[in-house]
Amino acid sequence: MARSAMRLILLAVLAIAAWALWRSGLLDQLSLEGLKARQEALQGWTAAHSVGAAVGFFALYVLVAGLSLPGAAILTLAAGALFGLVEGTLLASFASTIGATLAFLASRFLFRDAIRNRYGERLRAFDEGIARDGGFYLFTLRLVPVFPFFVINLVAGLTALTVRSFYWVSQAGMLPGTIAYVYAGTQLARIREAGDILSPGLLGAFALLGLMPLLMRWLARWLAARRVYRGHKRPRRFDYNLVVIGAGSAGLVSAYIASAVKAKVALVERHRMGGDCLNTGCVPSKALLRSARLLAEARHSQRYGIDRMDAEYDFAQVMERVQAVIGKVAPHDSVERYTGLGVEVVEGDARIVSPWEVEVGGRRLSARSLIVATGAGPLVPPLPGLDTVDYLTSDTLWNLRALPKRLLVLGGGPIGCELSQAFARFGSEVTQVEMAPRLLPREDADAASEVESRFREEGIHVRAGCKALRVERDGEGGRLVCEQDGKEVAFAFDRLLLALGRKANVHGFGLQELGVAIDPRGTVRADAFMRTNFPNILVAGDVAGPYQFTHVAAHQAWYASVNALLAPLWRFKADYRVIPWATFTEPEVARVGLSEDEARAQGIAVEVTRYGLDDLDRAIADSADRGFVKVLTAPGKDRILGATIVGEHAGDLLAEFVLAVKHGIGLNKLLGTIHTYPTLSEASKYAAGVWKRAHAPQGALRWAERYFAWQRS
Repeated sequence: MARSAMRLILLAVLAIAAWALWRSGLLDQLSLEGLKARQEALQGWTAAHSVGAAVGFFALYVLVAGLSLPGAAILTLAAGALFGLVEGTLLASFASTIGATLAFLASRFLFRDAIRNRYGERLRAFDEGIARDGGFYLFTLRLVPVFPFFVINLVAGLTALTVRSFYWVSQAGMLPGTIAYVYAGTQLARIREAGDILSPGLLGAFALLGLMPLLMRWLARWLAARRVYRGHKRPRRFDYNLVVIGAGSAGLVSAYIASAVKAKVALVERHRMGGDCLNTGCVPSKALLRSARLLAEARHSQRYGIDRMDAEYDFAQVMERVQAVIGKVAPHDSVERYTGLGVEVVEGDARIVSPWEVEVGGRRLSARSLIVATGAGPLVPPLPGLDTVDYLTSDTLWNLRALPKRLLVLGGGPIGCELSQAFARFGSEVTQVEMAPRLLPREDADAASEVESRFREEGIHVRAGCKALRVERDGEGGRLVCEQDGKEVAFAFDRLLLALGRKANVHGFGLQELGVAIDPRGTVRADAFMRTNFPNILVAGDVAGPYQFTHVAAHQAWYASVNALLAPLWRFKADYRVIPWATFTEPEVARVGLSEDEARAQGIAVEVTRYGLDDLDRAIADSADRGFVKVLTAPGKDRILGATIVGEHAGDLLAEFVLAVKHGIGLNKLLGTIHTYPTLSEASKYAAGVWKRAHAPQGALRWAERYFAWQRS
């Protein structure tokens, strides 16, 4: 039987049961006045039929609680009046918990899938919190009788809380209140109104009892912090409010924020200001890509109506331009600029010697809080024979001045794809090897297919589904031996470029010696507030993960610096709900929010709207009419859950969707916004138009057609 049919049947059964109880008039009797009026008759019948009375009472209580009907409080009083304190407590406690669990299960079966289909992404972080701390929250709510228990039952069913946890926490949490009500029932003759059961003082006591788990949890954290600091002497006074280790994106933003609010901050950097992004990552790679693109445009000038364009270049000169671009951007991240902002920049190797102290070149800097922003470096795999060749990484690549004739790129992620295309356009014979079945495995398959199709057109040899086994030296170059479809294959190269991702820099500066916890994935373990297991040591950027993007590093830096400076008065959880990214190949691939492949894998119901750039006037005019805009929305709604853009300037075009996802702007509002013509940005409006046409009110349109036909007559 289909799940939807079973839901309808269950709803019908519950509705009939509730209606039958209401029609029987029994619910009308579940009042304090009704109980007192029938107390003697009920007590006499219970004494004469003790077993039957207990079974009937138990079943009625379970039914009322399971159907979330009013009357549970009166039934608990009745338990005391009819069965006494001990037996009444046992009956009411188990019946209320079983009934609550039935309501919990009914809510989960009837409504949870619908809620998850609509709010799946938003609920992910909530579910993680419930899985971690749900027992505490539920226990607190159960201890405080002012919270309606039936609401707690229904809401809990929509969360990730396990049935086992819900049952036992409910059993324990409701017990004090149950005892109080059952005891009040034994004194029923003295109770004139409901307010006599729980006085303000008793309610206050329950409220304090409800706060106990949170207070105990805070105490446990305080004791854990005391334990982790054991053996370390805290300085009586500090040289700085904040010491930041690492002057990449995360470190620079952290120092900037601290100085902006007039805190005293020291920024320690051992190598070059600006970190990887400026010196070996974002800036140089985009400069290289622009030069390579110019060559590609000249090579394919027929697309633009120009019969032939000759482009002469010197690869060494191209690489010198890359360095010139770095030099032009460098002042933004320079020592001089940050010194002018009030940051003390300390150059040298940092070593953390205590939770509050950093040693640099024999000088000891003390601060109330430390931020570790040491970034990451290229991942070098333990591949047999790798040390026999002079391999390249995204760090060492920029020293090249001679173009490799045969370049093998190991890795099919964003870095590998960008550099493969760039070197192929300069004239290298590029072979790109990826272990996954396709390039860009984090993107949707159709987006990756567009990139791979362009790569093959440009002569790049894409070898997906190949697992690297070893490297063999061969003259001045070498061979990469891989396993593909159960067989060994070999790819020759003059130079080998490793582009397998990046590994967090956690070694060599005292982090692990101090006892700062490291995650299994190799990043520093941090909580939602960017704090390590030492609460005054925080992290941001690639060293923290999970997203190794410059813009995410800056985003994390805000939380790390603000939490470091405001502790213990206030703190903010890092928000990862809307994270955009882009791969700057041609075509570019940009994305925010949920992808189609992720939705399918997670069982999230979505509606997919697709608009092809081959229909966009500006794209046609620019001979850039390849690619698409894909928008995921909640079924039947215009609320955007995610967007993927493949095409020219996709990274720039994504900004409108990032804003929309962040602030809940739906496709209807995008459609109603004027976009400049002719621009590529119109693609988002036309994608919204595709969605709108699919949701046009067909019935109203048919009536409109008849009306206009009548007008013509």
